[in-house]
Amino acid sequence: MGLKRYKLGDLIEVTRGQSLAGEFYAEEGKYIRLTLGNFDYANGGFKPNTSKTNLYYTGPIKEQFILEEGDIITPLTEQTPGLLGSTARIPISGTYIQSQDVALVRCKDGMIDPAFCYYLLPSSSVKKQLAAGAQQTKIRHTSPDKIKDVVVDIPDISEQRRIGQLLDAITHKIELNRSINQNLEALAKQLYDYWFVQFNFPNEEGKPYKSNGGTMTFCKELQIDIPQNWSVCRLSEFINKNNNGDWGADNRSDDSIEIGCIRGADIIKLNGLPRRYIKLKNKTKLLTEWDVVIEVSGGSPVQATGRSALITPGVIKRNGGKITCSNFCHAFSFKDARESAYFFFLWRMFYDNDIMFNYEGKTSGIKNFMTETFLANKWVKAPTELIHKFFDIVKDIYSKIDTNIAENNGLIKQRDELLPLLMNGQVSLNSDLYDSMYIIIYDMDLYFGIYEGKHHYGGGYGNAA
Repeated sequence: MGLKRYKLGDLIEVTRGQSLAGEFYAEEGKYIRLTLGNFDYANGGFKPNTSKTNLYYTGPIKEQFILEEGDIITPLTEQTPGLLGSTARIPISGTYIQSQDVALVRCKDGMIDPAFCYYLLPSSSVKKQLAAGAQQTKIRHTSPDKIKDVVVDIPDISEQRRIGQLLDAITHKIELNRSINQNLEALAKQLYDYWFVQFNFPNEEGKPYKSNGGTMTFCKELQIDIPQNWSVCRLSEFINKNNNGDWGADNRSDDSIEIGCIRGADIIKLNGLPRRYIKLKNKTKLLTEWDVVIEVSGGSPVQATGRSALITPGVIKRNGGKITCSNFCHAFSFKDARESAYFFFLWRMFYDNDIMFNYEGKTSGIKNFMTETFLANKWVKAPTELIHKFFDIVKDIYSKIDTNIAENNGLIKQRDELLPLLMNGQVSLNSDLYDSMYIIIYDMDLYFGIYEGKHHYGGGYGNAA
């Protein structure tokens, strides 16, 4: 495969976004301003920015800065090390405004394929050149002109298209797996709500309990109606041990073991945990299957402390087999591990309803969750048999989630290793590689069909879904 050298400026147009006055930032509106938080640095691509609430812009906007679906953007400011050179595609037309920290990339027709360009900009060669030419301040910056000065070696347009199609197919499969996992997580959460909030768990005939005339009694302690013969307990009664974590050390010592450590930043993804070393005497701080980890320090004005994670067998396996949490988290193990799923979704119910904001203290400006105070609260405890049945369903759902994450880890590794080889001509696309692309697409369509709304977990749950 022949490669030809260009400056990026010969291939693309790069333009800076509009300067947006802070006085027009709002919590609702028609247009959303793009920020560096829209770049998914960990996984690549576009993500909604959930760290701020005033993302809407109500001031005057030039039409050229209202972006269209599929537009390629790249950051001009490096808020996180290595961010320069990252790319994202705009997911929907007429919604997002290009701000001054974000560059819009337009491909010159016939010179560079847009999909190929999308993967070329984050390649190691481009990122190294951008880093070398970045303005050396506390936060590094680049500019449209510096991006256009980057030198690249690329194949002809037909080969670019083939490479772009292959990499897009892999990326699409990764994104589909993530979408499936989001749906599976929503399924588990909805099942908890249907059974334990709406009280439409399966009755003796397999029908939704409350909707089919199940007897409800008023609970004075909680001031709500609950199913007859259900009990009330303190949240702490589920818990056998509260593990306060261990961040460990950067380097190995003679009396240490290597572990993956969950920080607040890892609560959501539980993947690629930072590697740390803890003392052998602290092995008791290692997490076991079906523990629940909560974040006890951190948060923000719009995000409460108390975010939680369920430690499945897959979480432990994909992070090296030994994991713990940092000192800014706590981990609960349970008297009965099969009660973990019930407790986890009960905890999430309180969190999603902003209850945790009422249990935060502050030390030196950092919010701390008052764990023991919160655990002293009472709530409904369903019958053990029903809690166990719920656990079995959640266990199956999270097994599928973990399988998809493991597959994505492999696909990301394959894509990232293939990318530089394709870009510099060390590997060319023969028929075998092209065939693999269609296998990926076929598997993707098949997999999506399996999980598209086909689950019915008893007691009329299919109606709730």
